Amino acid sequence: MSDRSRTRPRLGYPAAAAVFAIGMLGTTLPTPLYGLYRTELGFSEFVVTVVFAVYAVGVIAVLLLAGNFSDQVGRRPVLLTALGLSAASAVCFLFEGGLPVLLLGRLLSGFSAGLFSGVATVTVMEVAPRERAARAGFAATAANMGGLGCGPLVAGLLAQYVSSPLTVPFLVDMALIAAACVLLWALPETVAERRRPRLRPQGLTVPPEARGVFTPAATAAFAGFALLGLFTAVAPSFLAQTLSERNLAVAGAVVFTVFLASVVGQSMTDRIGRRRTLPGGCFVLVAGLLLVAAALYWESLPLLVAGAVCGGLGQGLSFRAAVGTVSAAAPAEHRGGTISSFFVIAYLGISLPVVGVGALTLAAGLRDAGLIFTACVMVLAVGVGLYVLRKPPRTA
Repeated sequence: MSDRSRTRPRLGYPAAAAVFAIGMLGTTLPTPLYGLYRTELGFSEFVVTVVFAVYAVGVIAVLLLAGNFSDQVGRRPVLLTALGLSAASAVCFLFEGGLPVLLLGRLLSGFSAGLFSGVATVTVMEVAPRERAARAGFAATAANMGGLGCGPLVAGLLAQYVSSPLTVPFLVDMALIAAACVLLWALPETVAERRRPRLRPQGLTVPPEARGVFTPAATAAFAGFALLGLFTAVAPSFLAQTLSERNLAVAGAVVFTVFLASVVGQSMTDRIGRRRTLPGGCFVLVAGLLLVAAALYWESLPLLVAGAVCGGLGQGLSFRAAVGTVSAAAPAEHRGGTISSFFVIAYLGISLPVVGVGALTLAAGLRDAGLIFTACVMVLAVGVGLYVLRKPPRTA
């Protein structure tokens, strides 16, 4: 990064974090609305998880094809493209043209999130002064989780208490995207030497310097994102079908809770230290999964909220420690591609297990499918926590 960029005003990284949050908000906006789409279009719970997975497919495809584009063409052009894709996704939902258009909207949203996840994380860190690097790291991960959490909350409130529940949330989203474009244009470009990119599969770009810490960090992210996927794809259906809670604002608030808890967990990382936070977050995540399993078994809303709080806290602790560890280990010229590779693994966690839950619901029902899911993720989280406890990342 150039010296000139380092002398930019300190408000640079909060503005970049705001752009990040707005971009991620749009990706989870449909979460509490899936029940309305199910009624209108007549599809099953399995189709809901497939629609959700299409989004994750878009994320992963972009990360694999263009994860390092921002290292070549600059951060701003990639982020502007991401905002454009987010707006196009909102337009698809505004048309309400049936399941194919819904799938297209989610795919475009995935493309947008794929660009945002790695590039915006790096941008927030790079526009910050050196003395605020730790705060910028928190701002980046908090913007990611905070934006994801605000999507269901905003959509749930608007859908429940404002007319046109399938229209107004996306109009609000488009207004926020316009504001984000203005903010983004005012931010400094942090890539000094730019060149024409080549669109080709790059695989997972992990430089040798980061390989020792990448695997445990990315596996922890996989487990944490699996929990987030369960809440964003399945929790509203569980509330409506099993608990008879059909208030969309409540559904949005429950999903928001897990992301809010994630932000709180991230805020505790600096005080605890990465060496203890990564394994500790995994074990707190396990406790949250146990509470979620209890909520499914006893059909309890209070236990589900407790599981959201505890699981989100553990996800936030492990996620920020993992991002910070991988970012610190990667050389500057490969940081964008390395962070993108990290998010590929994370979004595999948010998609593959959730589709499995959807498929299991066809044979075992929503509750039993959720119980099997939580057991599998618990085993993974315990394994990662024990491994990192025994062999802490050298850069932590």
